[in-house]
Amino acid sequence: MTSVLTRGRSAAVAGTLLLSTLSAAPALAATTDSAAAAHPAPTQRLTNLDHLDWLTDRVAVPDTAAHTTYRLAADPQIGVIWVYADARDGGTFERVGGGGLDPATGHWGQGSYDSDDMTRAAVVYLREWQATGNAHAKEQAYQQLRGVAYFQTATGPHAGEGVLWMQPDGSLNPTPTPPDSPNPADSDASYWLARTLWAYGEGYAAFKKADPSFAAFLAERMQLTVAALNRDVLGDYGKYQVIHGVRVPAWLIVDGADASSEAMLGLAAYVKAAGPGTRTASSALKKLARGVAEMSAGSITQWPYRALLPWALSRSDWHAWGAQMPSGLAAAAAALHDPALLRPAIADAAGFTPQLLTSTGPVNGLLPLPTDATQIAYGADARVQAAATVGAASRRPGITALAAVAAGWFFGANAAGVAVYHPETGVTNDGVQPDGTVNRNSGAESTIHGLMSMQVLDAHPDLAALARSSANIRQRDGLQVIEAETGAVSGGASIVTPDPAWTGESLWSGDAVQVTAGSTVSWQLPAADQPRLVQPVVEQLHGATARTRFTDGGRPLGSVDFGGVGAQGQAQSAGMLMPVALSRTARAGQTTVTATTGGGTGRIDALMVMPEVATLVADGNGAATALLTSKSRSPELRKVALAGSGPASVGVYDSAGRTIARFAAGGESMTVPVLPGGFTLVTRT
Repeated sequence: MTSVLTRGRSAAVAGTLLLSTLSAAPALAATTDSAAAAHPAPTQRLTNLDHLDWLTDRVAVPDTAAHTTYRLAADPQIGVIWVYADARDGGTFERVGGGGLDPATGHWGQGSYDSDDMTRAAVVYLREWQATGNAHAKEQAYQQLRGVAYFQTATGPHAGEGVLWMQPDGSLNPTPTPPDSPNPADSDASYWLARTLWAYGEGYAAFKKADPSFAAFLAERMQLTVAALNRDVLGDYGKYQVIHGVRVPAWLIVDGADASSEAMLGLAAYVKAAGPGTRTASSALKKLARGVAEMSAGSITQWPYRALLPWALSRSDWHAWGAQMPSGLAAAAAALHDPALLRPAIADAAGFTPQLLTSTGPVNGLLPLPTDATQIAYGADARVQAAATVGAASRRPGITALAAVAAGWFFGANAAGVAVYHPETGVTNDGVQPDGTVNRNSGAESTIHGLMSMQVLDAHPDLAALARSSANIRQRDGLQVIEAETGAVSGGASIVTPDPAWTGESLWSGDAVQVTAGSTVSWQLPAADQPRLVQPVVEQLHGATARTRFTDGGRPLGSVDFGGVGAQGQAQSAGMLMPVALSRTARAGQTTVTATTGGGTGRIDALMVMPEVATLVADGNGAATALLTSKSRSPELRKVALAGSGPASVGVYDSAGRTIARFAAGGESMTVPVLPGGFTLVTRT
């Protein structure tokens, strides 16, 4: 349990307490600054390609002007991968396609293989080959890349774009049922365009010396893809859209910083390898990186708390899946020799990630409440990659250590409390529902991203051990949601049901409370022993006149201006659901919050309640881990209890992930400092 030791103290006094704690603590006798260094390294690799191999296949395809690939005449079969694997009795799986199956033709509504997964499977095999010299992984990478190239349209006005789906007999399906966007799939920029750039870029870098002829083919296809990117996306470079008064870049792939960041991973690899057409690729990388960097938003205490938003068309939507924005910026910073690109990546990895880990974990959707609390490997892996790549690029081992805490998800730090990656088979289950139900299927995407995280851990055995010690969540105190409709309403306030719940850019969490002039709503909060941030999630409308004052037991916390938002612009909804930061925190022990409205009408969705210092405590494999992160304006001290009896390693990091102190602490519980906006990591072997 945590307890507040600096409640009510000034920043100066808290700073003195911090210094006294550090001066009294014994120095940590470690040869490295890594927070994971004290953990014994595992002796066996976690990465197991067996299940991914089982998902792969070979299929003969016709050679046409629009669709062809490397040495197709000599080898008419390309590498492909089945999209889904449904769990069957006895721990077995059946490979299946997407959409309904026509038994007469053997065709699926969508198809059995897709380039979205083939691109990422190629990356897994490439990285395994590069890390271990595995000849089998090299061959698999080669075949998947040949397959990706076949899906790409080589001629016509949309040359460089690609088809997404293929049937079991090798026929392409550009207009599946249900349809994709774009439709036909090769008619415009897409997620699979972004991932094709990722695969080609890493593929060229890997094969440049090992197989120059194949690398030259990949370079030709890379340039074809970059040309499509420039034609269909980057022609809008420098243009902006307005979303509720905020200018956002109009030159991101499918308006996504998520999709664009995956393209950046491949472009960065290609630029570093100095492939043909590097100048053009470098220009494209710079433009995408600028757009992604501009999606950084919020502050330590304001939504989205320094995260890089994934979708340009919403200020209220963050999702874990595909959130490779910090990784893409870290790769771009290195390839372009532009350290300024690291700043927003550090803010996301060192600021937002600890908050996510101590509150919800890698949920599918903060919209802005965690209304889609399903968790999948694609989201969990993105957090692992973000911390690992940004930590390495910034040389800040505290950020790197967060990758291990994030990877604990695969070993049981999830709503089910069970491992969803199985190193003995290489299976990664398809996800965990909020109620703890595990989706036992293991399709390509989950398998791929589980393996990508394991490759990070295999490259850093100390992180692998720390991840295992973060497997069983014992305490998570970072976010409570108080639904607005649970409050006591009076004076004209009423409970309403937003219809539709999806606004086009965010999602109401359920019913809402409509407040009017003179109305009052009071909520009961669970008791807590430290101050908490109370942030109302409200619908803000440009020009609205309602203003609501919030108090805790009569003490002012601040006000919400329902009209405090810019013009709608290109936003899909007239209103914007947004957590609003109040000027003061609710007092420790205070359990009543009241909202009084003076003029106008507005709707409140919920209250987000967050402790000044959030905590995650976990254990596993005979070790334990605690992560603490602060939204306080001053240094704080907290008492934390960890399983075990040996000495604990304490790392104290500031809001940018820089190491401020390392020391050892003994005893079952210990008092540790947490810096404003920073995080503290405590580990015990």
